Amino acid sequence: MNKLFTKRTASYCILITLSLIVLFHLLVLVSIVPFQIVWGGRLTNHSQMVRFEMISIAINLIMLAVVAIHTGILKLRIKPLLIYIVLWCMGGLFLLNTIGNLLSINTFEKMVFTPLTLLLSICCFRLALDKQ
Repeated sequence: MNKLFTKRTASYCILITLSLIVLFHLLVLVSIVPFQIVWGGRLTNHSQMVRFEMISIAINLIMLAVVAIHTGILKLRIKPLLIYIVLWCMGGLFLLNTIGNLLSINTFEKMVFTPLTLLLSICCFRLALDKQ
């Protein structure tokens, strides 16, 4: 399994997916994509959407940085133990997000983002298990 699903594969999967998610949230933020299809379809107004989307973009950018540091793309001196802890937390967060997406009242979110967050969770756990 490790030969098939390498650290490199998991890393690039996360980096590409999170980059696309940031782009998607930016499109929601500028109202190209309707905000009713995110956050479980529970956002009620524009100002609430802006707050939630800004938080989401910030968190996704931090997660992108963590993976980039872990893979050596971003050269910052951060203790590897801290990176591994954050990767475990990211895996757990994406797993919880998968459950949240399953409970979404929006079909698009349920059908598109459920498998996406599950994939991200698996990739994060794969990196967290890396012994390097």
